[in-house]
Amino acid sequence: MLMPSPYIKPNGSEFDVVIMVVPPSSNMLLTRNLLYTGITRAKKLLIIISQDRIIQGMLQNSDTKKRNTGLTYKLKHIYEEL
Repeated sequence: MLMPSPYIKPNGSEFDVVIMVVPPSSNMLLTRNLLYTGITRAKKLLIIISQDRIIQGMLQNSDTKKRNTGLTYKLKHIYEEL
């Protein structure tokens, strides 16, 4: 039986201190939503390590993209194998 790791918390968890490292990356990844998620997880202290231009870009990037992970296909394929 698999037991959940005590180090991994479910979505929506808060932490006293959050250190968010935001390296240069694709605009598709650097969104306002990602920044919001990091900010809202910090209860007492938030440290963002990044370049000003990257954070400014994230604030301006409100695009949300549909994720094409293929999860539906994979789940159907696994179900068929059972």
